[in-house]
Amino acid sequence: MRMLNLTLKNVPAELHAQLKARAESNRRSLNREIMTLLEAQIEAPAVDVASEQVQLERFVAALPHVDHTRVRRYRSSGRA
Repeated sequence: MRMLNLTLKNVPAELHAQLKARAESNRRSLNREIMTLLEAQIEAPAVDVASEQVQLERFVAALPHVDHTRVRRYRSSGRA
């Protein structure tokens, strides 16, 4: 397999420092750390935000109603 080179320009100093620290903590070179991050991002499944939002709204709607007045009363009486 042929390996190609890629040059990153105008990398903010803080991002460079974060990548370098992450590479050191993972005991990798800066290059290997960046490759690992890029590969993980490309392999990550795409998220359908609209579908996830609908599922979350359905889940929340199915939760039982909480009577906050009763909860406050229990807390003030030391029961919760």
